[in-house]
Amino acid sequence: MLPEAASWMHRRTSCSADWPVEALLTAKETTRISVVLPARNEEETVGAIVGAIRRDLVERAPLVDEILVVDSRSTDRTAQVAAAAGAEVVAQDAVLPGEGRMSGKGEALWKSLAATTGDIVVFVDADLRGFSTTYVTGLLGPLLADPEVGFVKGCYDRPLITASGTAEGGGGRVTELVARPLINLHWPALAGVMQPLGGEYAGRRALLERLPFVTGYGVELGMLLDVLQTAGLDAIAQVDLGRRVHSHQTTEALGAMSGQILLTAWSRLQRHGRMLPLEEPATALTQFRRSPGGHDLRVSDVGVGERRPMIEVPEYAAGRRSLLS
Repeated sequence: MLPEAASWMHRRTSCSADWPVEALLTAKETTRISVVLPARNEEETVGAIVGAIRRDLVERAPLVDEILVVDSRSTDRTAQVAAAAGAEVVAQDAVLPGEGRMSGKGEALWKSLAATTGDIVVFVDADLRGFSTTYVTGLLGPLLADPEVGFVKGCYDRPLITASGTAEGGGGRVTELVARPLINLHWPALAGVMQPLGGEYAGRRALLERLPFVTGYGVELGMLLDVLQTAGLDAIAQVDLGRRVHSHQTTEALGAMSGQILLTAWSRLQRHGRMLPLEEPATALTQFRRSPGGHDLRVSDVGVGERRPMIEVPEYAAGRRSLLS
């Protein structure tokens, strides 16, 4: 590991227990805090997460000012369950309709900036099981304690839970097989970031609104790389949140996810001046599945859509100016 990365890891890594609610309430002062859950067909888990945040961090301790669930075209009762648990729910496509429709998790996260008012925005995946509100307080800690920190990533142990049992440390397969090698090869200053693709992170609005958002599965990697480019390594911190349990995707789905992450990395290598491309990469991913007649071929497009920085959207920028005036 580069000395720069080792020094960052020593200085900028903490654990959720380091940030008790009482200390955060003192540090909060007039800072407004939003928690965002992007959700698509998560009726089984979203209610428990929203309910815990409202109980612990709104009613018992006035730390969180708004809880927003961005419903990403769910076909189940995600929106109703989230609202019943105490969240404000917005349909992804109803936010900034003049900007058109795009798909993917990153689209929901980008739209959330226009639908929230917090000075700090905390993102939490809606499929977590055994959720603890220390996820939220841990992510808030470095941001409320140090004005130099602009972006905080959560890190955790990720078990792989299957029908045959639980493999501790077996989760995060795309992280270990794709993202971590890419980061160590091309952005070694970030080698100390333990969960670069993790869905729990927080940032200052003033920084987030200046970033482009990849709309698909590359959103976490793209955001991390863009924060490094925009604000520098020392603006990033990470907090150990303990253990993270969530639903797992098929190997085929992880292949498509990996394709989007590779394309996101390629775009940042080009944009940040780290390579001179000779041609554009292909976006078609060919996969195979065994069938009675041999192998069925499946081709999907893993092209990466992207949203411009939110501050460049006229409607959003006008609204921010009116709030600050």
